[in-house]
Amino acid sequence: MSDPRTRIADSDRERAMADLAGHYADGRLDHEEYDERLDAIWTARTRADLAVLFSDLPRPQVTYPPAQARPRARVDGPRRRFPLLPVIAVLVLLSALTNAPFWLLIFPLMFLRSRRGPTACAPPHGFGHGNGDYRRRGQ
Repeated sequence: MSDPRTRIADSDRERAMADLAGHYADGRLDHEEYDERLDAIWTARTRADLAVLFSDLPRPQVTYPPAQARPRARVDGPRRRFPLLPVIAVLVLLSALTNAPFWLLIFPLMFLRSRRGPTACAPPHGFGHGNGDYRRRGQ
């Protein structure tokens, strides 16, 4: 738990205002008391000053959003992936045995496979971008 003497930031004040608005919407505060506590939030300097404003109000219940199921595969037919390595091995072997350039068929197969969707080893879309967890180094 953080020290109650810690000075608060504007983000703490905004969070406190949102919590206070929730209590007002639930009917725990009348309009006059809500306005008084809003003014007190903006003049508060420490966490203890904010705690006094919420001492007679219940703590909000934390609700988590329900887990979303992963989208299922398309219903229009099974989407199977053929194993590429054995196919390449067979084409190279046929090329060596018959002196025909069967190995050139590897390129259209790889093109068709890449058009079907991302490979299993590719990172998910947006990986490492925009979630704010990464810190810039050297600043």
